[in-house]
Amino acid sequence: MIASLPGLTDYETFRDWRADPSRWLPVAMDIARSHGIASASPQVFATGTNLVVGLGDELILKIFPPMLRAQFVSERGSLAQLRGRVKIPIPEIVAEGERDGWPYLIVTRLPGVLGADVWASLPEADKERVLAEIGATIADVQRVPPGPLLAIEPRWDVFMRNQMEGCRARHERLGLARKFLDGLDDLLRATAELIPMHAPPVILTGEYIPENFLLTQRDGRWHLCGLIDFGDVLTGWRDYDLLGPGAFMAAGRPRRVLSLLEGFGYSRSDIDFVLKRRLMALMLLHRASDLNRHICIDGWQGKADDLLQLQELIWAT
Repeated sequence: MIASLPGLTDYETFRDWRADPSRWLPVAMDIARSHGIASASPQVFATGTNLVVGLGDELILKIFPPMLRAQFVSERGSLAQLRGRVKIPIPEIVAEGERDGWPYLIVTRLPGVLGADVWASLPEADKERVLAEIGATIADVQRVPPGPLLAIEPRWDVFMRNQMEGCRARHERLGLARKFLDGLDDLLRATAELIPMHAPPVILTGEYIPENFLLTQRDGRWHLCGLIDFGDVLTGWRDYDLLGPGAFMAAGRPRRVLSLLEGFGYSRSDIDFVLKRRLMALMLLHRASDLNRHICIDGWQGKADDLLQLQELIWAT
């Protein structure tokens, strides 16, 4: 008899339960069989938020716990809305359903190497090229009409307002240095003018990071070849999606920063104080913001005395 999925109600309990695949892999394989899919050697992906299993070389099964049903709705809606409308390969939905109150998707598995596995070892020229391609991909995704994704809550203005209200408390709790906290209130007061609240919204994944894209080599050069994970999609102001590659990949190196921003569509003359100030504000307001963990610039805390210097360090051009 196949075990059922439990009625978990909080993420911490789920995370601990997920750590032992023997508790849930038999259910995952039964779901696959129910759709006529057999896999002799399922691949369990330990990272990520949900239960993810590779079913051979062709398919991926993603099972979402009940408390993260919104991620299922976001992923399903995003893949449907973007299908056939973007240049970069994205997964296609093969099947969907629900087991014991846990929704799931079976999607196609894209070829390529996970960015997180190779990014650190890429030659500098390849990093600049990939960042330009990421910038262009962000812009390409944002040209797709959001359509039904506009219904995803919260709306951009509400989301920003909530993030601003909790911003100082969040960064105090996460241990941001006092010299950066001292300038936070001034930046938050300027946010209403820096960040458009009611501009026509675009599709935002919020997570253009190495864990969510695939790379391949062509003629000895690395290129972007796939985009995955749409569970945190929302709609809003376009610059929000520059933060992931800006923090995790550009690393304050001027040529990398310029590659990303020009790939996205900004010219060198566009990259002025106001744009950098806006990007700094958005980085502090991002739903996953934690500067101490996410800024990939060696010794950055000692290289900037305040938020103004920090924005110039991160977005150096």
